[in-house]
Amino acid sequence: MKPHRLILWGALLLLALFFLLPLYVMLATAFKSMDEVRMGGLLSLPQALDFGAWAKAWGTACTGMQCGGLKPYFWNSVAMVVPAVAISTALGALNGYVLTQWRFRGSELLFALLLFGVFMPMQVVLLPMSQVLGWFGLADHLGGLVLVHVLAGLPSTTLFFRNYYLGVPGELLKAAQLDGAGFWTFFWRVLLPLSGPIVVVTVIWQFTAIWNDFLYGAVFSGFDNKPITVGLNNLANTSSSVKEYNVDMAGALIAALPTLAVYVLAGKYFVRGLTAGAVKG
Repeated sequence: MKPHRLILWGALLLLALFFLLPLYVMLATAFKSMDEVRMGGLLSLPQALDFGAWAKAWGTACTGMQCGGLKPYFWNSVAMVVPAVAISTALGALNGYVLTQWRFRGSELLFALLLFGVFMPMQVVLLPMSQVLGWFGLADHLGGLVLVHVLAGLPSTTLFFRNYYLGVPGELLKAAQLDGAGFWTFFWRVLLPLSGPIVVVTVIWQFTAIWNDFLYGAVFSGFDNKPITVGLNNLANTSSSVKEYNVDMAGALIAALPTLAVYVLAGKYFVRGLTAGAVKG
């Protein structure tokens, strides 16, 4: 191997080790008992795998005034993420379809205005969104949190599908119309079967953004429907006589496992979807 390639691979390896070091520390600490944690040795491997911290973080750790662990927060996030991802992806697909295949006067202006949502800071919408949720009776309700994430993700999902559908020839729509296909027939039978790559990209993007969100979860959730990120924050900041770092690390890994699993299982499809046209236009 040539010297410059050795240097390149060596630099990449060092950067990878530096990037993965926090994850290694979290894993090693999460599988240690508190007696072993107190002995020091931050980078040392656990002498034996101890799952006590994982069990406590999941089921009995105190998160504020409650001591039920992260389990209820985890399932709150699942109940929030699944409909929010499905609805925002479906609406983004419809928007992208209309903006590319059924253009109307002012469609480009509408798309430009919609793009403001991609770059708008989340903090800007907190007060008006709270007022709107109050008007609809969805304040402190899981449905309101789903609605917030759908609206927040709609500009991004529309952008993804619109840029992807720009690569679909307009002649395809005209040919389908000659065969008697209408608005929904063309979308379901022609366009949607071609949309596999961009659907995967959008689902992964939305799932990651919604699952990892803390701000909306902290502001718009009620007492009984807080997401996993809020639960993890409460776990880490709950005062106790002894700070259990292994429980905190186990809780952080539990919160991160779904997004890690998504990227491990579908990461290659995410890259393929991007290269298939999700960021062109």
